[in-house]
Amino acid sequence: MKKLAFLFIASILAGCFQDKNLKIVNDLPLSLRESSGVEYIKASNSIWTHNDSGNDSEIYRLSESGEVLKVVQINAPNSDWEDITSDEFGNLYIGDFGNNNNTRKNLRIYKVAKGDLEKESAEVSVIKFRFEDQKDFPPKRKKRIFDAEAFFYFKEHLYIFTKSRISNKIGKTNLYKVPAKEGAHVAEKIGSFTNCKKKACWITGADISDDGSKMVLLSEKNLIVFSDFKDDQFFDGKQQEIVFEYQSQKEAVCFKNNQTLYITDERAISSGGNLYELKLPKN
Repeated sequence: MKKLAFLFIASILAGCFQDKNLKIVNDLPLSLRESSGVEYIKASNSIWTHNDSGNDSEIYRLSESGEVLKVVQINAPNSDWEDITSDEFGNLYIGDFGNNNNTRKNLRIYKVAKGDLEKESAEVSVIKFRFEDQKDFPPKRKKRIFDAEAFFYFKEHLYIFTKSRISNKIGKTNLYKVPAKEGAHVAEKIGSFTNCKKKACWITGADISDDGSKMVLLSEKNLIVFSDFKDDQFFDGKQQEIVFEYQSQKEAVCFKNNQTLYITDERAISSGGNLYELKLPKN
């Protein structure tokens, strides 16, 4: 008991919070065993998610209780879908930019028009991009930080967070921005952040609140909340960490409202595969 009390006090002193408010909303169906992106569209009170690579090109509409309401076939390949986001008009964007080996030259983001979300299948417009500082495919091992699992839409741009495969910088992420419009673009690097140096600190999800006041980064280990930043200089803001007691392969996060998040994790043999709700602590 003394040890537990000490750890709790130490976490408070370090500006950390435990995930006491992380609650399971529902167990996701087996068809969503590899949910790797999640987005909430307020206008329809619905949650959208999709599976990782190796699965069909489908997006799933869920109710707020986590039940599957609709499946939409997307007419684009699922090379390695890693995240999903939306703009203020209700259009969805699917990030096909998983890049484990840092070799891809066909990084894509697919835009699905709001109206097509009511159909059985949807066409897409394609946003192509490359990272401005990647010159080799693959680069040397000490420069392999061009894998990505997280992005969000903000003020007509898409913000992409990479995942490091450099052994002594495993928890580092670089932040890039591209215009949220069809065409071929060069992703501009605008910042970097280091979570920790363990694999559990890989950044696997990100989102920004509708009012633009908070930005969050997700890993298996923790959630970092950034606030009081100017424009898109998110990493210059105040930071608040929520450490997860229950570590699983958490892959996706989105804001339900300015104070509440949805999180999903991949299903393992006897754990995961859930939709969670998390209330953020007040500043």
